[in-house]
Amino acid sequence: MPDVQTAGTGGAAHAAEVDARNEEILIWVDGDLRPKAQASVSVYDSGFLLGDGVWEGLRLHNGRWAFLDDHLDRLFEAARAIDLDLGRDRAGFVAALEEVRTVNGMQDDAHARLMVTRGVKTRPFQHPSLSRSGPTTVIIAEHSLPATAGRGLRLATVPQVRGLPMSQDPKLNSHSKLNCVLAAVQAEKAGADEGLMLDPHGFVNTTNSCNLFIVRKGELWTSTGDYCMNGITRAKTLQLAQEAGIPAFEKNFSLVETYGADEVFVTGTFGGQTPVAELDGRRFGDGTAGPVTRKLQTLYRALVRRDVGLDAGLA
Repeated sequence: MPDVQTAGTGGAAHAAEVDARNEEILIWVDGDLRPKAQASVSVYDSGFLLGDGVWEGLRLHNGRWAFLDDHLDRLFEAARAIDLDLGRDRAGFVAALEEVRTVNGMQDDAHARLMVTRGVKTRPFQHPSLSRSGPTTVIIAEHSLPATAGRGLRLATVPQVRGLPMSQDPKLNSHSKLNCVLAAVQAEKAGADEGLMLDPHGFVNTTNSCNLFIVRKGELWTSTGDYCMNGITRAKTLQLAQEAGIPAFEKNFSLVETYGADEVFVTGTFGGQTPVAELDGRRFGDGTAGPVTRKLQTLYRALVRRDVGLDAGLA
């Protein structure tokens, strides 16, 4: 059995069990497999200097990366948006992910972060023409089992907002995450696990790392998607709700409507659907997943199993 301990970060959206095997993982850096201590990029790299790059987070089940085509679609779309040559085709990324999985002996409960930057620059300035060596690609895959803290997340509304698309489109999964980092800092200062970010018009939008859903009188609501990452798990959750006969809406709604919700949860590749226990001190139910959340969790787990070649039952 691997040496697994409970992570001390409790209810944070990406809290995971501590797994000693992660000290021995090999990290994929531009085609080389390197131990953690040797897995590095140049200080002249565009990602380090400027946050100039795009990335995807993927989850492993049954030896397969769940919803891989969706993630690759989003990666290539983001690269086109920022005029970044990814340096390899889809088959190349699939092969790299499989190499990382195989060499690290991963079959289930692993999480990969696939990152591509504009590469090493000739001088430490922002102009993209200074990146002349081609892209830098890194894949970090870790044994990663979400921690079961026994409670939902605590959210705090933060002053940091997701901006308008003409500044930096929040639908872009870029390395430039300072806006979200500041929201996380503000939430931590308020004693919360995640920061709830409003959109530029003051409507409820997203947390600093996950998409947000509320349940009111049997209806499922999430933001319009205009000012947040349009997450793959978000899309699957909306699809599953509609198929199950749960009225689901992408719409503007306020903090007042959120405070009065029957259930609140967040979605993401790492945790699926994670319940929210409280927002700004307002409690939701008993702090655990409510009936609609539980139903969607069950449907989502079944969908993942089908996608990775398992039967439709639950693990």
